[in-house]
Amino acid sequence: MTHCRTRLWVDGELKTEDFPLQEVSEHLTEDGALVWVDMCNPDHEVLRQLADELGFDEHAVEDTIAHAERTKATRYTSHTFLTVYATALAPPLANDLESRLLLSRVSIFVLHAGVVTVRHEIDPQRPVFDIDEVVRRWDENADLLRMGPPALLHGLLDVIVDAQFDTIQLIDDAIEALEDGLFDDRAHTRTIQRSTYRLRKELVELRRVVLPMREVINTIMRRRAERSDSVELDSWYSDLYDHVIRAAEWTESLRDMITTVFETNLSLQDARLNTIMKKLTGWAAIIAVPTAVTGWYGQNVPYPGFSQAAGVVASALIIIVTSGLLYIAFKRRGWI
Repeated sequence: MTHCRTRLWVDGELKTEDFPLQEVSEHLTEDGALVWVDMCNPDHEVLRQLADELGFDEHAVEDTIAHAERTKATRYTSHTFLTVYATALAPPLANDLESRLLLSRVSIFVLHAGVVTVRHEIDPQRPVFDIDEVVRRWDENADLLRMGPPALLHGLLDVIVDAQFDTIQLIDDAIEALEDGLFDDRAHTRTIQRSTYRLRKELVELRRVVLPMREVINTIMRRRAERSDSVELDSWYSDLYDHVIRAAEWTESLRDMITTVFETNLSLQDARLNTIMKKLTGWAAIIAVPTAVTGWYGQNVPYPGFSQAAGVVASALIIIVTSGLLYIAFKRRGWI
């Protein structure tokens, strides 16, 4: 089922909303009009009808329908098409190896007097992309809407980038928790290993949608420069570009951190194994003393103290003294 939402601004002021899709073309031709159409999980037929009506490029429509499209921005004759991803991190899952990263693909058509967004949500009742937050920011900066579609586009991308920041922060916190657990003797090595594997998987998926955002914003800014659009939005887009760069750099540093955690965990396992081997070796040396003594006195030939109580006492003293000296020596070296 297609969930649609529409809005019309004229000279920056909201005039109407939730009007039928059949009226979109008419509103786009009005003087000073700015139109927004949002479609969540649209039927292909409804999407193609709107695309034919507004003159969307066939390749852009195919990219909207296709699965697993990469993050990108493409310029066509009558519009610019963008594919971006909103992100979120789900609560812990039953399978701790399964990625918790949630992605919502948002396809954006930027027209001369409007913006059309097509969202793909697994569960429309609990969407990953908070479209209400986008509308709230538009309303808070209503004066910017006089500048047309670039203002709407900025609000959309700003919410998406902020959500990516929140996701990166959660992964960063999870990695720091892993680092704390590395040197905790009570931590379970297997749990750390599985969590590290899951976080590496989530980070790889996140980097695929975050890193290309730099080129997306670059394309938009170049497009604005070529068209000599209003410079009032330049500072807003520059700030957005700075956020995208910071997000990209943050994911790079997290990749180094998770690699360090993985390698440190392996090194600590080797160190623990060496410690265990030293302890086993130390106890084996101590146990070898009574074994040797009792084995020696177990010979079936006469020995000093043979058939006498003094022999038993002498062998017991040799065992106790020698084993005690070995224990003290190994304890001082930290072997046991």
